[in-house]
Amino acid sequence: MRYQANAQQWSVNDLRQLTQINYGRDARPILDPYGAYPVYGTAENNRYGTSYLYDGESIVLGRKGTIDRVQFVSGPFWTIDTAYFLSKFSACEPKWLYYVLSSIDLRGLNEATGVPSLAREVLYRLSVLTPSQPEQSKIAEVLSTVDRAIAQTEALIAKQQRIKTGLMQDLLTLGIDERGQLRTEATHAFKDSPLGRIPVEWEMAKLGDVAELNRGKFTHRPRDDARFYGGAYPFIQTGDVAANVGRWVNDFSQTLSIMGMHVSKEFPKGTIAITIAANIADTAILGRSMYFPDSVVGAVVKQPNSIRFIEMTIRSKKTALEQLAPKSAQSNINLETLRPLVISLPKPDEQARIASAYEADDDRQVSNERSLRKLRHLKTALMQDLLTGKVRVTPLLQPAKEATA
Repeated sequence: MRYQANAQQWSVNDLRQLTQINYGRDARPILDPYGAYPVYGTAENNRYGTSYLYDGESIVLGRKGTIDRVQFVSGPFWTIDTAYFLSKFSACEPKWLYYVLSSIDLRGLNEATGVPSLAREVLYRLSVLTPSQPEQSKIAEVLSTVDRAIAQTEALIAKQQRIKTGLMQDLLTLGIDERGQLRTEATHAFKDSPLGRIPVEWEMAKLGDVAELNRGKFTHRPRDDARFYGGAYPFIQTGDVAANVGRWVNDFSQTLSIMGMHVSKEFPKGTIAITIAANIADTAILGRSMYFPDSVVGAVVKQPNSIRFIEMTIRSKKTALEQLAPKSAQSNINLETLRPLVISLPKPDEQARIASAYEADDDRQVSNERSLRKLRHLKTALMQDLLTGKVRVTPLLQPAKEATA
């Protein structure tokens, strides 16, 4: 960590001077899903036990394996034997030290040649720039406020995702009538179909009837030949689609040269990209023309059908398509699986209403995801500023001092 000149009045302490590092213990004897005490380790899964090792505010960090995971916890709790827990904080606020340790790349302290590990003596020698305890408390308070905002936004996004999933299910089975309302069997006529009950206005169709489907290609071998990359032609693969499921894809991490372009296949803006290998039936819509390898199929929707509606329909078939994939080392499907895929099809004007309802809901989630990115960026910037003394919280302490006076 770089120490700033305007924090010269802060002391520099080894971790040994600030806290005690304790080994966790094997939790197997006390594990119980109905236990009263949380069991912490290097994984994110929640476990419980019938006893505890420590009762109070603490910091848990990895000793072996995942050594870059730092957690602030409060007791009573148990810590497993592949992790440490900190206690006996001397002239040090636990929450402040948690943020300090979170700002350090602990992986850089790994001295093991096999499984990553953090030696306790190495941690004890770690130097920490240490302000006064009132300033530590205020730094922790500021960063905790941002953390709460992040957690609230994450919870809101998770709730929105659940709502959106339910909405998509309703839109694709009930549809939206001319008045903009979801249909119900109590108010509208439905009929039986191979896909279950659907509105009487809807028809059955094959995916190949409403979209032209073609596999991408990249015929040159070896695939990693550098001459075929680094040009002006956007090239996306299964990972890019999986990272943008249900969204418009405008960004790309790889490009093709003119040589690469000639051995690949271009798809126009508005094409639905469908993964057919490893990740089955992840879908995204191209925001600009791009090239694919043969692990991605491009579906160019035929007018007057809605691109968004067809994309939603394909995405809703993910589980069914996964089951159709041959059970092998790497699951995959092909055009012969996708083209005859049976879907339910409303009239184009209703497809447009369904697409608009879905995208309005998704836009709200996109806005909150944007807010979450800003909050995380703010936290990173604040940690760099506050924990190094580049920006001081001293002015925030003045009202408290004046009130005491």
